[in-house]
Amino acid sequence: MPFDHRELDPILDSRLRVGILAMLLNGDSVDFTHMRNRLDSTDGNLAKHLRKLEESGYVKMDKAFVGRRPRTSYTITNEGRDALAKHVQALGQLIASE
Repeated sequence: MPFDHRELDPILDSRLRVGILAMLLNGDSVDFTHMRNRLDSTDGNLAKHLRKLEESGYVKMDKAFVGRRPRTSYTITNEGRDALAKHVQALGQLIASE
C-alpha cells in the first residue's frame, strides 16, 4: 500500500520548525536567544519560522521585560503538540511500511 504523503503536515516540512516544537514539548517556555543558540540558527531565519508556527497556532509568543531588557519566549500549544505527534506518527508508519 503506498504511503499517503498528505498525512505529513506541510507546516512541519522544515527541520527547524520540527526542532522548535521538539524543544518546546516539555511544556516550559523557551526564550528566543536560547532557542537560536540551541538550534544554531540566525535571528532572521528563526524569527521567520517562529512566525509561521505562530500563525498556524502551533506556538504562542510571550513578550515581557526582565529588568529593562525585552524578553520574547515561546510555548507550544495543544494544537502544536497534536500536529507534531501526528507528523511523527505518519513518519513512523512510512518507516514501518518498508
